[in-house]
Amino acid sequence: MCRHLAYLGAPRTLESLVVAPSHSLYEQSWAPARQRHGTVNADGFGVGWYVDRVAPVRYRRAQPIWTDASFASLAPTVSTSCAVAAVRSATPGTSLDESAAAPFTHGRWLFSHNGRLHDWATARKALGAEAADVPDTRAGVDSALLFALALARWQAGAGLAEGLAGAARAVLDHGGGRLSALAADGESIAAVVVGEPVYVLPGADGVALAAEPHDDDPGWRELADLSVVQVDGSGLTESPL
Repeated sequence: MCRHLAYLGAPRTLESLVVAPSHSLYEQSWAPARQRHGTVNADGFGVGWYVDRVAPVRYRRAQPIWTDASFASLAPTVSTSCAVAAVRSATPGTSLDESAAAPFTHGRWLFSHNGRLHDWATARKALGAEAADVPDTRAGVDSALLFALALARWQAGAGLAEGLAGAARAVLDHGGGRLSALAADGESIAAVVVGEPVYVLPGADGVALAAEPHDDDPGWRELADLSVVQVDGSGLTESPL
């Protein structure tokens, strides 16, 4: 389990996205309000964001976000128009090192998963041949398989939401699980909702997708389960999984 968010819009600092909101992702690391599984998210964190290059920048650690003075120092100084961030509650039996902390990345893509594959071993055996093989997909965590399946689809030309949806459908056919995930490519963000809530906050200056609202803005809306959403320059598009 984890708490995570994705943002696309006018440039904002990492502090304004991750730390400053009244119920920020930073606070959700020790006091999540709507988390169904687990109580704290202290097993690592990560933030990925885009600057003047195709590939995102990523900063992640295996420690709780509130213990990292370096992130607290850099967050007010970095601005971006597209980001994915996560705080982690490790699933038993998965790795506790930094490699298992979201967001995962390769090329221009960022990925974060909130949930758990019900039968990771079966899904990995059945789907391994169609999964991408890059360093982040080899992490010792079930989320890495979901990322590998989405990444293979993106590399084959699928759109951001299409790749997420295809990965989720594949795992649903081989063990299933709670498969809600977020992704970004620098120009769009997307979510697939399977078994864990995803909320959206559309605004004049940008759109946020998150595992739970990070403030009291009445504009937050929960997306339907078994749905897919993409946000890009054309607006927000929702469709059934």
